[in-house]
Amino acid sequence: MSTDEARYRALNPATGQVIEDFAHATDTEIQDAIAAAHAAFEKWRRRPIAERAAVVARLADLFTERVEELAGIITLEMGKRHDQAVGEAEFSADIFRYFAEQGERLAADQAIPTFSGGRAVVQRRPVGVLLGVMPWNYPYYQVARFAAPNLVLGNTILLKHAESCPYSALAIRDLMLEAGVPAGVYENVFASHNQVADIIADDRVQGVSVTGSERAGAAIGALAGKHLKKAVLELGGSDPYIVLDADDVAEAATTAWETRMENTGQACNSNKRMIVAEPVFADFVAGLVEHASGLQPGDPAEAKDGTYAPMSSRAAAETLHEQVQDAVAKGATLHTGGELSPGPDAYYSPAVLTGVTPGMRAYSEELFGPVAVVYKAASDQEALDLANSSRYGLGGAVFSTDVARATAVAAELEVGMANVNTPVGEGAELPFGGVKRSGFGRELGPLGMDEFVNKRLLYISD
Repeated sequence: MSTDEARYRALNPATGQVIEDFAHATDTEIQDAIAAAHAAFEKWRRRPIAERAAVVARLADLFTERVEELAGIITLEMGKRHDQAVGEAEFSADIFRYFAEQGERLAADQAIPTFSGGRAVVQRRPVGVLLGVMPWNYPYYQVARFAAPNLVLGNTILLKHAESCPYSALAIRDLMLEAGVPAGVYENVFASHNQVADIIADDRVQGVSVTGSERAGAAIGALAGKHLKKAVLELGGSDPYIVLDADDVAEAATTAWETRMENTGQACNSNKRMIVAEPVFADFVAGLVEHASGLQPGDPAEAKDGTYAPMSSRAAAETLHEQVQDAVAKGATLHTGGELSPGPDAYYSPAVLTGVTPGMRAYSEELFGPVAVVYKAASDQEALDLANSSRYGLGGAVFSTDVARATAVAAELEVGMANVNTPVGEGAELPFGGVKRSGFGRELGPLGMDEFVNKRLLYISD
C-alpha cells in the first residue's frame, strides 16, 4: 500500500472534524476473508433458495426497524440531510424485500422449445465469491442493490466500502450477522487499492461489481479483464434533462431544482445538464435562481427549509469549485451561488450556471454537486444533439405537455434509462445502469438478478 493512499476515516463534513480512523486490513486478514467466503459458498449455495430469501427478508425488516439509527450514521459521516438519509435506509429495505420476495421466481429454470427432440432448460446457478467496491454517496442503497440479489442467488460477498464510510460499512456487516447471514457469506474488508487488485486476481473470486467514478471503473475493469472475471460497472453520469415546453414554467423549474439538489447534487443519475427550449428558457432559469438564492449552510441533521447540506468532503467541494470557476473564467454566467466555504468544512453554495460551451470543464466533465447547468435549445433536434454529445450515457429525462413528442425525443437518447415526464423512474423492480462511459451491466429488477449467475444449459435427450 502506498503511503499516500486514503485511510478509512469517519469525518464529519459539516465541521471538518475527524471522528475516528480505522486501520487497513492486513494481507493476512484479506486472505482469511477470501478463504471464509469461498468456504461459506459451498454451504450457502446448497441451501434452498427459499431459505436464503428468508434471511434476506429478515435483513429488510432490520433496515426498517433501525431506520433512524442508520440514517444518523450517514448524516454524520457523509453529510446527507437527515430526511434523505431516512429515505435511503427505507429504500434499501425495499430492495432487500423485493429480492427476498421475487428472487425465487426470477431465478427459476427457463424452458427452451427445442426442435431436435429432448428437453432443454436454462438454469440460473450462483458462481461463487464476488467483490463489491462501493461508493460513499449512497452508503446503504448501493450495497443493497449489489448484495440483495446475489445473497438470494447463493453467491458470497466481499464488500469493500468507500474509505469515508467506515461506520455505515460496519453497520451493514452487523445487520447481516443479526439477520442470520452465515459467517463468511458477507465479509466487510477495509482493503487498500493494492489489496483490491489482489482480491480480483485470486482464483477463488469470480466477479467484481463497482459503483464509482469513471477512473475507478476503468482501473478495476482493466483488472477484471486481465484476470477474466465478470464485471459490472456503474460509473459517472451527466444526465440530460430536456424541457421542451411547460404549462407552468415555475413548477417545472421547481421539479428540476429539487431533483438536482437531491443528496446535495451527488447522485450519478442527477439532472446535471438541463436543456430547455428557447421559449421557456428565461423563465426557467429565473425559477432556478429564485430557489438557489438566499440559501444558507445548515446542519444536515436538522434539515431545515432554506438551508443546504455540506458535500461529502472538502476535496469534493474544492473540485466542484474549480470546475465552476473554470467555466466563469471562460465566459459562462454564474447567476447565484458557487461560493466555497473558508473551510475546513465541505459547504458549497448551490449555484445556477448558463452559457457553458465546449472547452469548459463543465461542458464535458461530470459536476458532482449542487450546480444546475442550463442550456438553451432552439429545436427538439438541437436539444437531442446536445443531450447525446456527452461521453456519458446513464439516464435522461424529457418533459412536454405532448407525451408523444416527449416520447419520440426520449426514444433517441443514448442512455441506459430514458424517462418521460418524470425526472427518474425509481423502484427496486426497475433496472439501473448505463451505456458509453457510464459503464455496463444492470442492477435492480429482473436484470439485476441475472448478472453474476451461471446461465447453465441443461439438455435431456428423449
